[in-house]
Amino acid sequence: MTGLEQRRDVVALPRGPLVGFAAGSLGMGVWVTVPGLLLLYFLTDVLAVAPWLAGLTLLLPKIADVLLHPWIGHRCDVEQARRGHRRRLLAAGCALPVAFAALFAVPGDLTGASAAAWVAVFFVAGNLLFAAYQVPYLATPADLRIGYHERTRLMAFRMVVLTLGILVSGLLAPLLAGGDAATRAGYLRMAVVLAVGMLAAMAVGVAGVGRLRRTAATSTAPHGAGGWRALAASLRDRQFRVLAGAYLAMSTTTHLVLAGVPYYAEYELGRAGLTTVLVAAFVAPALLVTPAWLALAARVGKQRALLAAQAAFAAGSLVLAVGRPAGLPVLVAAVAVLGVAFAGLQLLPFSMLPDVIRAAGAPRAGTYTGVWTATEATGAALGPYAYALCLAAGGFVASDAGEAVTQSPDALAALRYGFGLLPAAVMVVAVLLQRRYTLDGAARADAGH
Repeated sequence: MTGLEQRRDVVALPRGPLVGFAAGSLGMGVWVTVPGLLLLYFLTDVLAVAPWLAGLTLLLPKIADVLLHPWIGHRCDVEQARRGHRRRLLAAGCALPVAFAALFAVPGDLTGASAAAWVAVFFVAGNLLFAAYQVPYLATPADLRIGYHERTRLMAFRMVVLTLGILVSGLLAPLLAGGDAATRAGYLRMAVVLAVGMLAAMAVGVAGVGRLRRTAATSTAPHGAGGWRALAASLRDRQFRVLAGAYLAMSTTTHLVLAGVPYYAEYELGRAGLTTVLVAAFVAPALLVTPAWLALAARVGKQRALLAAQAAFAAGSLVLAVGRPAGLPVLVAAVAVLGVAFAGLQLLPFSMLPDVIRAAGAPRAGTYTGVWTATEATGAALGPYAYALCLAAGGFVASDAGEAVTQSPDALAALRYGFGLLPAAVMVVAVLLQRRYTLDGAARADAGH
């Protein structure tokens, strides 16, 4: 994008449409958080599903995502070219709360493999509906005639609301499920209550996208090559490959930590109720520091700021590997460091994605976003699966709700190191990949720096 094109594109977005757009992330935050936080634990400690099978239950449905998300992205571009908007897919995605509630509505006579099959079916349905909403939603910034810094500002609004959704659902879900005495009925109650909130937030988000599109002129470029050709074109984009590869490692790491929180709280810290404390320590800082990440990105660029966030996350993870001897205050502080880093890991890559799309100069925002969300979904599956493999390797014993099980020292070590050392190692991979991203300097130069 040339400097002249950048100046012509710059539109300052009013606060009202920004808030309306961001509201959609409140509902998405529930889907991102609750299955990642509770579903693995729900399978192993409520439905008596063996850890290796529970891990597969969360991983295998994501294989469909790898194919379906880019296809939904292509359909998203077709809708934009033919109708001038992507609202039909957004509206279809609003059925996600139904699949979310069904995910935890496992019939009482199902345990083990049969219960895992039930969860897998509705997890596939939920992931498909989530993609139908998320892909056109996240394609919106690339459609708008806004510049480098305005895209970061737009995503900062989204990040604050997404974090609020993650925080509220992360705190409420364990409590609504029953806390230390969670039951099947408790999990169902939790799912229904949160599903109602999801639906309301997602509907507001649909209206917010419409307001944004009316506020800022959108691209009228003709629809480019679609289908597999568009997918191949996005994968040939070196900057996109590097950014998506780094984000895969980031997504894997954050979802691994999220899946490990209930186990770390109950078995390492000795109290399941501390799950809420750790979730609050992880998510609450993100609400406070997002403006700081926005200011840092404006000062040093998104690339340098993101590398700093990745390094901070790796450092905090290493402290958690120490476990109980470090003391609860130190461990909670380490989780807070992860939360500060998490804000940057969410804000910066998502604001860099439209930079990449605009630099490519092709009308394929949906296809790029579809590949991106497939990457995110893959990380969301690989994280819990990797943690489940750690549990299985240590000999962790699954149980029914209310059944007391004494875990072996090997199992306790596995769940501790899986929560600390493994995330640090995967985040180092993210750093190594992110260092190969070189677009940010040119994008900032076009923005007038």
